[in-house]
Amino acid sequence: MSSIKKFFLFCSGIDQSILEKCPSDENKYVGIGATVFFTGVMALFSGGYALYTVFDSWFFALLFGVVWGLMIFNLDRYIVSSMKSHGKFGRDFMIALPRLALALLLALVISKPLELKIFDKEIEAELIVMEQEVFKTQEDKIKERYQAQIEEKQAAIATLKDEIAAKTAQRDTLALMAIQEADGTGGSMNRNLGPIYRAKKLDADNAQAELAALQTAYLPRIEALEEEVLAAETSIKTDIENLKRDSYGGLAARMEALDRLAQRSDAIYYASIFVVLLFIAIETAPVLVKLISHRSPYDYLLHEHEHQFQMANYENTSILSNKIASSVKYNTEVGTYQVNAKIAAEKKLIDAALEQRVDTLRDQPINWEDVFMKRPIIE
Repeated sequence: MSSIKKFFLFCSGIDQSILEKCPSDENKYVGIGATVFFTGVMALFSGGYALYTVFDSWFFALLFGVVWGLMIFNLDRYIVSSMKSHGKFGRDFMIALPRLALALLLALVISKPLELKIFDKEIEAELIVMEQEVFKTQEDKIKERYQAQIEEKQAAIATLKDEIAAKTAQRDTLALMAIQEADGTGGSMNRNLGPIYRAKKLDADNAQAELAALQTAYLPRIEALEEEVLAAETSIKTDIENLKRDSYGGLAARMEALDRLAQRSDAIYYASIFVVLLFIAIETAPVLVKLISHRSPYDYLLHEHEHQFQMANYENTSILSNKIASSVKYNTEVGTYQVNAKIAAEKKLIDAALEQRVDTLRDQPINWEDVFMKRPIIE
């Protein structure tokens, strides 16, 4: 038997000393062992890739992958080796049901990192979009922090400028009316510089003076508010530039990217399902093979070997139980007899002492004076 075949038989978890008596089952368990081994290898790659996406280190990825692969290999080997055929499908299925559930869980855990690797190119493209969305959200939050005070200051600036614009329009209107009165194109329609013109010119001059006073009062305030708005906008730019732009591509982000791709693309959705089903089929294959296979010579010999051990154990425990029961019965009966004998001896001693006391009282004369004085008869 080649060393590879022996290794696969070891992976299947069978007893090779029993299998040597039924070589017809050898190929069956070689196939089961090979499936268990390659499942462990896939778990190694899966766990290693999953950890590499987290720590970005080949050393830790390889170390964790080896540990994870060995753990999955050991679990699969235990699942397969612990299943024994009893020749009744219903009973075998109930026994196999927890093992199938565990194999299904392992398949889902193993398949996800490899599924991410299969769709790696599509996920990388989606991660760029998701990264921009995250950065856009961060920038919006920073802008939202300053937006209220910027709008408040801009509203104050607009109010002040509106007042200046209204006063300017009023001044321009009055100045135009004075000019039209002077050249005869408006007002009294007489070209002259008489009292009407001088009155309108005075109104225009007063409006100009009011505008100048308003500008003197408002323009510094407008300039200060504009500087505050500019400072807030500068703070926004500074905060955005100081944002920590870490690489966006962890395990959770890749899983989310694959989910988004599956929601938008039916092809990726069904491909993802088929990948998971493939790993479920691989992981549950050894259990299903043992479940649907007829009872083979190896199963009979294994049952016979276990039954012999069970009967020998039952015989030994029965002998030990009988020995202990006999010892208990002996000690109980001997103890009971000893107690009864001691009780009988004590009774005899008490009876003898009482008879002796009665004889003593019978021979001793009674002093009636002591009796009436309630004194003891015997001192």
